[in-house]
Amino acid sequence: MAFKSKIKWVALFVLTLSLASLVAHLSMTKFSSMNLVQYSAKEALIHDFPNTGSPNSAVSRVGLRLYQHIYIFSLYKKFFSDDDDEKCPLVPDENTNGFIYAKVFGGFEKIRSSICDLVTISRLLNATLVIPEIQQSTRSKGVSYKFKSFSYLYDEEQFIMLLKNDVNIVKSLPEYLKAARRRSEFPTFKPKNSASPNFYVKEVLPNLKKAKVVGLIVTDGGCLKSILPPSMSEFQRLRCRVAFHALQFRPEIQILGLRMVERLRVSGQPFLAYHPGLVRDTLAYHGCAELFQDVHTELIQYRRAQLIKQGIINDELSVDSHSRRENGSCPLMPEEVGLLLRALGYPSKTIIYLAGSKTFGGQRLLIPLRALFGNLVDRTTLCSKTELSDLVGPEAPLPADIFRLPLPKSEQQLIDQWKRAGPRPRPLPPPPDRPIYQHEKEGWYAWILEKDKEPDPSPMEHRMQAHRLIWDALDYIVSVEADALFPGFNNDGSGWPDFSGLVIGQRLYERASSRTYRPDRKTIAALFNITRDDMYLPKRDWMLSVKEHLNRSLSEDGFFRQSLLSKPNSFLSHPLPECSCRIPSVETTKQIKGKDGGIVFGGEEECPKWMELARAEGARNDDMESAEDDNDTVEQLEPDAVDATSSLTSLIDHDEEWDPND
Repeated sequence: MAFKSKIKWVALFVLTLSLASLVAHLSMTKFSSMNLVQYSAKEALIHDFPNTGSPNSAVSRVGLRLYQHIYIFSLYKKFFSDDDDEKCPLVPDENTNGFIYAKVFGGFEKIRSSICDLVTISRLLNATLVIPEIQQSTRSKGVSYKFKSFSYLYDEEQFIMLLKNDVNIVKSLPEYLKAARRRSEFPTFKPKNSASPNFYVKEVLPNLKKAKVVGLIVTDGGCLKSILPPSMSEFQRLRCRVAFHALQFRPEIQILGLRMVERLRVSGQPFLAYHPGLVRDTLAYHGCAELFQDVHTELIQYRRAQLIKQGIINDELSVDSHSRRENGSCPLMPEEVGLLLRALGYPSKTIIYLAGSKTFGGQRLLIPLRALFGNLVDRTTLCSKTELSDLVGPEAPLPADIFRLPLPKSEQQLIDQWKRAGPRPRPLPPPPDRPIYQHEKEGWYAWILEKDKEPDPSPMEHRMQAHRLIWDALDYIVSVEADALFPGFNNDGSGWPDFSGLVIGQRLYERASSRTYRPDRKTIAALFNITRDDMYLPKRDWMLSVKEHLNRSLSEDGFFRQSLLSKPNSFLSHPLPECSCRIPSVETTKQIKGKDGGIVFGGEEECPKWMELARAEGARNDDMESAEDDNDTVEQLEPDAVDATSSLTSLIDHDEEWDPND
């Protein structure tokens, strides 16, 4: 009786069929989920390079040309080693003029540069240095109870021990002076990063001798000018000894950093390190807001308004970002860097390590680069969550940053507001505001949706800023050890030390011949303006121009330009000639002076005799590699090598202006 209608029978059949389909799909999901595996960057690299270490593989032959060292710079060696005390004539006096304590503000690069200046100033004033306090990693920022401020990032014991022949360093002030410091009884100075030695001798030293304790507040990424007179070359070498020997990361960071390097080289292939340099403060300083979209443009403009109000920038709020980019004042975008690397001949399987604890603009900016290079990895893909959490140590729980809507107004409050609205006729009340949903309030930029003033960082944001110091330390280790380095934004002219500049300086000190690109952003911008409409289908002449410019940046031309731009702002970005020596058999290099008359290149002392043997052996190996490259100029790639070469290179056959007889 219930199923006399044909429609009911059809509906029952469809319902039964749908139920059977649902059961089948649930069963498939249950059994297939057992075969899911966690993505591993290490296994992905091995999969991309199955012929590990094969000298005959096409990738190895291409990599030999793209990662080989620059021979002309292999003649320069670092001035001293970790255990060489003969080159340290600065012996501290037992009776010092007093104590210097310092508070250091800023990120990783500002901290590292400031500590080097503080040690140099302590030696200049014959003072005892108290371990500097890194404000971004104090206990008030929510870091683990296992670490103090300095020890959160660096090894205190090694720092004191390796500088014992240079400066007297203590972990804290004596007990009888701590109470007076808490009462702010000692004179405090806030020097600029361009402060001269005369400032400390004439202004700070008399107060130090009188009060026996002086405080320094360092906020500009340094407190001593970069270029010192030739008579103070030993103080410049002390800076190098601090930066490249004494400032060692704590053992846990060093071990994990070297482990990351091993994982990058597990496939037997070299890798390239790339640091975008996309930092909000630097972008706001140069007015690069229009290169971004949506909320990021507003955030850059807000920060630029703050810098103008503080007197750091003497310029208008709204500027033409595209003209700034053409002038070389804005960074190279990740997409542009990917196209440059492909034009150089780097294969799509090239291993690229993305440095930088935070890239302003988010992962959206990295999508084109990931499309060009599939093996783009960072610390999160090379390390497990457990390894990273072990570095920060046990931390106390913090309250979650929960957004709370404003309390609704009571009926009496609405009546009082209506009475205070003014004389009649009164306008109708505005419509009720659209409700703000939770997903719209998540993220560090949530405040910009409803406020004109950026709120103070929450406890969780303070803790994340401290964590970024550790992530930058890991990136620093990997970048220094990389086979090639491509900076996205260095020598920006802001006067602040930058991450890429510090890495370039240490690579120049450790291995001057290491392959480090030094692109001229103004020239690169002009090249991209030529082919802006056909960036992924460039002509052969354009690719040859890119190769010529970037290869020139590896040679003496790029080296000299780097020295003239970087050294006046940051000594650690170009520690030559003070911290290097030349092989005795090499002819004296012509000296190059900067705008202020200081020597930025040339004038190195002769290296000790024991370095000659090591230099001769390295020169023979370089000659053999150069001979192999000359014989392999017109090299025929195997079929499997074609896939490893750049897709841009394969497109030159479609260039109508390319003459095969060129």
